[in-house]
Amino acid sequence: MTAYILRRLLLVIPTLFGIMVINFVVVQFAPGGPVEQMLAELRGQGGPGAPLERITGGGMETAAPTGTVRPLDQASAGEATSRYRGARGLDPEIVAEIERMFGFDRPAHERFVKMMVSYLTFDFGRSFFQDRSVVELLIDKMPVSISLGLWTTLLVYLISIPLGIRKAVKDGSRFDVVTSAIVLVGYAVPGFLFAILLVVLFAGGSFLQIFPLRGLTSPNWAELSLAGKVLDYFWHLCLPITAMVIGGFAGLTMLTKNSFLDEIGKQYVMTARAKGCSERRVLYGHVFRNAMLLIIAGFPSAFIGILFTGALLVEIIFSLDGLGLLGFEAAIRRDYPVMFGTLYIFTLLGLILQIIGDLMYTVVDPRIDFEARQ
Repeated sequence: MTAYILRRLLLVIPTLFGIMVINFVVVQFAPGGPVEQMLAELRGQGGPGAPLERITGGGMETAAPTGTVRPLDQASAGEATSRYRGARGLDPEIVAEIERMFGFDRPAHERFVKMMVSYLTFDFGRSFFQDRSVVELLIDKMPVSISLGLWTTLLVYLISIPLGIRKAVKDGSRFDVVTSAIVLVGYAVPGFLFAILLVVLFAGGSFLQIFPLRGLTSPNWAELSLAGKVLDYFWHLCLPITAMVIGGFAGLTMLTKNSFLDEIGKQYVMTARAKGCSERRVLYGHVFRNAMLLIIAGFPSAFIGILFTGALLVEIIFSLDGLGLLGFEAAIRRDYPVMFGTLYIFTLLGLILQIIGDLMYTVVDPRIDFEARQ
């Protein structure tokens, strides 16, 4: 097992590198980069002699320009517009200054190598448009995403696995038909629509004002007792987690049911029953560990999806400032340090969770031996 783990850990390096290379190359061809956005911002401020200003989230950071905005002759205008839209009418020296400020004065391969060397020490640089480091932004947004992802994943598995097993055992019964209708609703309606419905019903939308609509805690959270803090925390999480669980439990429930139905129909189950084993012994002593292998294999991807991507619209609806919203805003604004920093972290975490998922195979079924694989 040790040799297998070492091989998988070594495989993480080229996999992570390849993912970063592909995404870096794709981004180079995407229009509307940070330089173009800054040129548009500068042109919007207008006027000869306007200062070169850089948006930095909490305020405006002024950088001394190497030139001023002035009309260009035809040759210099052609030079300025050869690479960036919106550069017409701006001094080429100002365009060069903006390129230098964002690091685009160097070739793409040099920027990539420098980025990856920094990432080896988890130095992700600073956001282009927020006056904070990427690490600070991640740490600041992490509690929201971890809260949503952890509790949602836990509840989805606690609900879906027992429900799927029960549906498999009671296949075709009234219980199976009724729960299938509920699962069908979960399949058909996206989680963010449930979130809107919950806001309308219980968060002051049109009916009741029971739950809060912003943040993880109340303004007076620090003044509450320990029990009060815990209750306040879950009071704020109740609606967003409910919306995400309703939108996410259907797939895992049907996967569990189909996996158990497939195992229940196999010859070894009939043999165990013929030997006089009780249904509980057959189900949990023989069927369970075989049927659960497929479910465990999908846990890492499910957790990553819920933790980092599945909560984007829910975060927006409930005004929760998490990693999903951070990544979305970074992609829209072409904030490359945030984009690639979060991509690096999420990919690394996903690859490690895949290894943990493989190790969980041996926990569920000790007969599995990865060392014996060629």
